[in-house]
Amino acid sequence: RKGEGALNWCFREVVATDSAGQRMGRALGREHGAASTEKAYMGCLRRFQAFVHPRDAMQVDAAEALQFLSHLAVATPTSTSTQNQTYNALCFFFRHVLQQAVPQRAAQARRAVDRKLPTVLSKSQVYQLLECLPTRFRLMGRLHYGTGLRLNELLRLRIRDVDADR
Repeated sequence: RKGEGALNWCFREVVATDSAGQRMGRALGREHGAASTEKAYMGCLRRFQAFVHPRDAMQVDAAEALQFLSHLAVATPTSTSTQNQTYNALCFFFRHVLQQAVPQRAAQARRAVDRKLPTVLSKSQVYQLLECLPTRFRLMGRLHYGTGLRLNELLRLRIRDVDADR
């Protein structure tokens, strides 16, 4: 594909010199977290690195992390959950990579607040929605809705994990 050479060069050259990213990757590996968490935390670190550029992320302090969190809340349309995930990723970075005190965000960082109320479906609407699923996915849809399992938990579920009597 067009542009893959440049992209490969970027990853080969730039990422090879990225000590913060390499150290974060090793620290995440030591913690044995989920692959999805590692991917999300690395994405948060990349956005933080872009925010502090041209400074090296290994040279930042807690004040810059709080400025970044405020920037996310004010200048970009990010949800509260994204802000919380970014804060947790930065806490991990400060604790496990920089070995510094975790930035305390209480009053220092501004936060956007989700103001919309969740939409709640009626029983008949839920039934209609589940009936719209293809037949082979209906049981999964019902289990997902009725049990509150996370999607990855549902996908890893095996027949032997279900107590049919209950």
